[in-house]
Amino acid sequence: MDISYTAEHLRAAAVAAVRAPSMHNTQPWRLRLRDGGIEVLADPARRLPATDPSGWGVRLACGAALFNLRIALAVAGIPARVRLRPDPAEPDLLARLVPDVPRRPTPDEQSLYAAIPRRFSNRMPFWPNPVPADARWRLGEAARAEQCWLELLIGVSAVSAFGEIARSAHRVLERDPAYRSERERWLRQEPAPDGVPASAGGPQSEPQDVLPARGFGGRDRAPGRDFEPEPLVGVLGSLGNTAVDQVVAGQALQRVLLTATDAGLSVSMLSQPIEVPTAREQLRLSLGRFGMPQMVLRIGYGQPGRPTPRRSVGEVLDLPVVPA
Repeated sequence: MDISYTAEHLRAAAVAAVRAPSMHNTQPWRLRLRDGGIEVLADPARRLPATDPSGWGVRLACGAALFNLRIALAVAGIPARVRLRPDPAEPDLLARLVPDVPRRPTPDEQSLYAAIPRRFSNRMPFWPNPVPADARWRLGEAARAEQCWLELLIGVSAVSAFGEIARSAHRVLERDPAYRSERERWLRQEPAPDGVPASAGGPQSEPQDVLPARGFGGRDRAPGRDFEPEPLVGVLGSLGNTAVDQVVAGQALQRVLLTATDAGLSVSMLSQPIEVPTAREQLRLSLGRFGMPQMVLRIGYGQPGRPTPRRSVGEVLDLPVVPA
């Protein structure tokens, strides 16, 4: 018996999909129902030409939204088979999902689905509590489950060496007026359905910080509120760096983020050393891993916060017109 996804399936799953992370919270995806399948498309109108000229960030974000779709459909009992970049003639079409054999969701799928509305980027200083070994193992397994790898940098020397690369990349980016202007355009001082609220921007970076922070209008720190001196840093990588590899990495990123949320961890993302090609290559060589770094994560325990706003589901859906 042939099974097709319906508009109702898409609307229900899209509630989870739009909770995916994206650079500057641009939410650069569209979801389409066509021929009984659900399709994930990049939205070129929401690309960041100065920050993300290659579209890497868009594909990573769409991969994260794709993972949320997969989990939502699995929890609904109608898991999907996924084909990435199914039509070379339509480069913005990044994935097509068609129904697989109906089954009950696994406990892991249920836990990941429950974490979706609780996941958000925490740009505040973390507490000094170390991340235990079992939680670190779970994060690595989450990346491997999506055919990617997660290299955890532990210890002062490893984190300091990475910090030099990251701060150098940050300085390169900050010298570009177009980059700074683009970031300011996505900073929100008033309530909005996209962009980064100033309240979620985190405190201003200071020279003694080990890791750089993007300036999103956060307040100056109170004395004694330095960032953690020895954060747990994770580098997420994929086997290659094609458009398909980047969508795969986006799915791995979201599985890692949801796994961290389920474990009670806070995470923020640092993409500066990925955005600057020379820094990215330096990072790749320093890790000695086969493949390409796709995102850097700062992981720890932090104070509670709340997710950033999202556009309504209706704004991102393309549904077939039903004849009157």
